[in-house]
Amino acid sequence: QVQLVESGGGLVQAGGSLKLSCAASGRTFRSYAIGWFRQAPGKEREFVAGTSWSGASKSYARSVEGRFTISRENAKMMVYLQMNSLKPEDTARYYCAANDAGIATREGEYDYWGQGTQVTVSS
Repeated sequence: QVQLVESGGGLVQAGGSLKLSCAASGRTFRSYAIGWFRQAPGKEREFVAGTSWSGASKSYARSVEGRFTISRENAKMMVYLQMNSLKPEDTARYYCAANDAGIATREGEYDYWGQGTQVTVSS
């Protein structure tokens, strides 16, 4: 069992930065890949970034590659999403999720989800 809690969302102007955090609890956290997803109003939830259990492998959606960076600190049971050069189209609720089978881009592959944190980018 893994519990996830996101934080760090907020309101930022276009071109600005935010760092989201995902705090995990549960003894098996270190064996899980973690993904960040987002969902904008009226749209389906979409994959943003993912990291393997070790942090050695990472994957990004094309729309955020070069602007967002995912990282994790297993000793602290934390996963981060550094978001730079934010655009209004990045506005969404951001979720972290855990998957014991490795990085995946489909939300159905993930076993545990947080409640999300809202990111709003103004133009």
